[in-house]
Amino acid sequence: MGWSYRKSIKMGPFRLNLSRSGVGHSYGGRGFRVTKSADGRRTVTVNLPGGFHWRKTIGSGRD
Repeated sequence: MGWSYRKSIKMGPFRLNLSRSGVGHSYGGRGFRVTKSADGRRTVTVNLPGGFHWRKTIGSGRD
């Protein structure tokens, strides 16, 4: 297993994610979040009460 690095900086509903692969960001709260990862993928996540969640990835990142 190799080494990894991840640092998350919160600024209200906005979060900046730093990792070895680059910089990503996300926006939202506990129930709804939109994320753009360092490799270009966009993910929408909806969390519902009772532990249910829905996640949709838009785009495949770097081609």
